[in-house]
Parts: sequence; structure tokens; C-alpha cells
Amino acid sequence: MKISRLIYLMIPLLLIAQSCSEDLLDENPPNIVTSNSLFVDYGGFDLALNGLYAEVRREKSPLSGSQTVQQMTQNGTDNLVTNHRSSGFATIAQQWSDVNNPSQSFYADVFTWLYSIVNAANVIINEAETRTDIDWVSQGGNEVDNRNQVLAETRALRAWAYRHLTYGWGDVPLNLQPSSGTTIRGDWERTPVAQVREQMIEDWLFAEQYIPVEPRQAGTLTKGAIQHYLAETYLTIDNPSEALAWATRVIDAPEYQLITQRYGVKANRPGVAFMDMFEDGNINRGEGNTEALWVFNFQRNTIGGGNNNNSRRDHHSRYVNIQVDEVSPFQVTMERGGRGFGRNSLTKWAIENYEPEDDRGSHFAIRKFFVLGDAEMNAPAGPDNLPPGFSYGDTIFLDYSEDISATNNGVVNWPWCRKVDWADPINLGGSPTFKDFLYIRLGETYLLQAEAYLLLGQTGAAAEAINMLRRRANAREITAGEVDIDFILDERSRELVTEEHRRYTLLRTGKWLERTRLYNVNGGQLITEKDRLFPIPQVVLDANLDSEMSQNPGF
Repeated sequence: MKISRLIYLMIPLLLIAQSCSEDLLDENPPNIVTSNSLFVDYGGFDLALNGLYAEVRREKSPLSGSQTVQQMTQNGTDNLVTNHRSSGFATIAQQWSDVNNPSQSFYADVFTWLYSIVNAANVIINEAETRTDIDWVSQGGNEVDNRNQVLAETRALRAWAYRHLTYGWGDVPLNLQPSSGTTIRGDWERTPVAQVREQMIEDWLFAEQYIPVEPRQAGTLTKGAIQHYLAETYLTIDNPSEALAWATRVIDAPEYQLITQRYGVKANRPGVAFMDMFEDGNINRGEGNTEALWVFNFQRNTIGGGNNNNSRRDHHSRYVNIQVDEVSPFQVTMERGGRGFGRNSLTKWAIENYEPEDDRGSHFAIRKFFVLGDAEMNAPAGPDNLPPGFSYGDTIFLDYSEDISATNNGVVNWPWCRKVDWADPINLGGSPTFKDFLYIRLGETYLLQAEAYLLLGQTGAAAEAINMLRRRANAREITAGEVDIDFILDERSRELVTEEHRRYTLLRTGKWLERTRLYNVNGGQLITEKDRLFPIPQVVLDANLDSEMSQNPGF
């Protein structure tokens, strides 16, 4: 189930002033929609909140051109590497050095997008907390519950934006007040990251009280998602006891269960239980996905519906460009996951990071070969073009014998993770993707729990948490003696590749430099200590006219 989102009516709350005379952390909302006309009743707040969710979902869509936040959080790590460099972070992750600099428009786009979310949240929070003339009940419910629900979801999304900001830039300005034409500031200072994370925890602790176990409607936050973020954040600030407590709350909730049996739209076709939750039509909790904690919903031809453009475009190999004996055999089909136009790919290490029996490394999960299809097999796309000596039904294997590197870049016959597969039945070769995205799920919470157990010296319990996932994947069970932080990071890649914000995980565990240098040969050897944090965008520094904002070390 998907819902409409009226983002366009929220645009005035989500714009950032970007001229040299106005601060990039502030905004001056036009008079198209004012607080006096929008925030008069619960319906107005619900509209504003829908707009805020729509802006959050832009993580999975280009911010401008082909600039993608998803690239920033996943590429340039141990398991994802630039392939087919284009622009934005794909270029940075391959070259680093002087290419990683404050003048990159990519960083300005992401930084200002995140602060637009912060400020929009601040506007909603301020109106809900200070106005006394709001009709909270005309559309049902009671005043206290409706007000707390709005505040809880809004504060949770503000903390979500600061999660990106702190992992990306470290110390960042902490702003808890709405900015308008009368409150534009030019004297921002960077707040210590520990203080920002204290505020994130405060926001999430408030939200956890009032956000329900099940999403209020498709695409909204669940209590489990908030508890999951609390567990991760407590690990980040080196408090494994609290992390364990919050992760265990999610895992012990009877409503949240790992997917261990086949279900849903392709349950009667060959496959594995692990992959069913990534099939369009199976992703939402209302569609049978008991593992989902937060789903990003997208919808074609709907105001604010958006598209999940980057999941497939960032990760899906360009298989139509494969040539066999000078013939390009492969049609774009539904079974092949639509048109591939990927900018990054799995590293060779990530592909080989599975034992043979592990369902997560099977062909159902990682595309490693094609079967040449006739007209019936490929319908409605048409038959494949047969290279000399081949017949329909023959198998052509993809080649990952040589890793992607600066001298072996732009590889088209490379395996990809099939979690991102999706094709538009109306336009098989189309670029936009309207598949929902499984943003947080219980499988990751088990791995947070395992990490907390490890830090507390409880390796047996850590092994059991990991084995819950390995049993589901038909992988061998591990022992307590095998558990260390590198094994957990290996397991996170097996379970969560193309899902988790891998860069953040590696930074949080102090392993980004080491593991990226070890496993990513198309840029990994070029990273240095300064690249742990991104540079504060130069346009942000220039716009802070009344005081000097410091830059991150090395830039």
C-alpha cells in the first residue's frame, strides 16, 4: 500500500536561501504558504509532516543532476566501488586527494538538503509547541495524542538528518529554532559532535514514547525504527549496555520477526526466503514483511510520490552493453531487473564474501550469469540476440576474476546485488524506479545486538545473534571464538550490502581506512586520515558572514 504525499505544498518550508547574503543554514519561506494558513489544525500539521517525509526520501533520488546521497553513504568502502565514473561522489570515491575538496557542488547539495530538513522540522515543532489556537481534534483522536504524534515523528526526522550530518562532517551547527526572514543568521558556529548526538538521543527518546509499533500509515516511522537508531547511536558514543538494551527491545517485540519462509508475490517461483522481502509487492509490513522497521514509499504519477531512482541506477550493472563475439545479446527484461545504468559495483571481495551454501550469495541474491532467452522467456521484451555458436537456454557467466580498478573501470559484465532489481512494465528500459525501499529492517538490529554483546565480552551471545541470520540464510553456524569486530563487519556486508550506510558503519567502528584500503582497489589506496570527514562546503563558509566557521582538518 502506498499513499500520496503533497510535498509541493510544503516546498516553502523546505527551501534554503542560497545567495551570498543569506545563510545556507537558514531559510526565508515565501508567502505562498504561511504558518497562519497551514498550522491551524491537525490536518495542516499532517500535510507538513508528509512533506517532511517526502524530503527525507530524496536520499534515494538525485538531489540535482546525478548527485546522489546514496553514493556518499555506501560507495568508497570495502564492499562498493566506483564503476562507470560520472559525477558527484562516484568521482570523489575513485580519486580522493584534491578531488575531495570544499568546492565540490555535491557536498553543498547534501549539506543544504539536510539543513532544509532540520529547519522544516524546527518550523513544525515550534508551531506545535507555541501556538494555542490549533484545532487538534476536528479530524478525530484527542489533542494530546495528535500533538505528541506530530512532535514525535518530526523530532525523530530531525535527529535522522543530524545522523547524516554528524557522520559526514563531525562537528556541525546545532539548530533547534526555525529560521525565517526575521531570524536569518550569519554567525553560525560548529557544535561539538558529542553535543549534537546528545540532542539526537533526546529527540529519539521523546519519539520512542509516542510512535507506535506499527507504522501510522505506509512509509511512516515505527517504534522499532526509533529503538534501532537509539541502539546504533549508543554504540557510536561507546555505551554498549544501552545499545544492547534498545536493540533487544526491538528483537523481543513480537510484531517484528525475521523472514524465514517464502511469502508473497513470487513465493511459488524458484528463490530463497531472504530475497522475498525485496520484491515489489512484499516490502511493506502490510504486504507481509514482518522484518520491516521503516520503508520508503514511492508512487508513479502522484504528487509527492517521488521515485527510488538511485537504488537501481547506482548499483545495477550495464548488462545490455555486454558483448559476446561482437554481439550484444541481452534484452532488458523484468526478470533481469530492468535497465542497468550503475555507477558503482560490488567489490570482488564482497562478491566472494559468502560460503557456497549461503543463500545471500546465491544467484537469487547476486546476479552472476544470464540464460539466453527466446521470445517466450523474455516476453514482452523479445528474444536475445544469439552470438555465434550459442543457442537459447545457454548460460553466459559474468566475469569478476579481475577486480574493478583504475585500469579496469567501466566493467559491464559484472555481478550485482539483486535487491535493487525492478523494471517498469510500462517502460522496461525506463530509468525512474517506483519500487518501495526497505530502509531499516530487523536483520540489521540483530547485528547491532551482536556488536553490543561483543563489546561487553559476551561472545557466545554475539554468536547466537549472528546465527539467527545465518540459519535463515542456510549458512553454517559460527562459534563464540569466531566473533570479532571484523567478522561482524563481514556479516553485515553479507546481510546488508546495498542497504546499510556502509561508510557510517565503518567509521563508527574505526575500520573505514583499514578495510577500504584492503578491499577497494579503485580508490581505496588513495584515502588518507583527512577523508574520514567531508569538507564543510565552501559556499557554507562563505555565507557565514558574521563569524568565521572552521573547516575540517586537511582541507
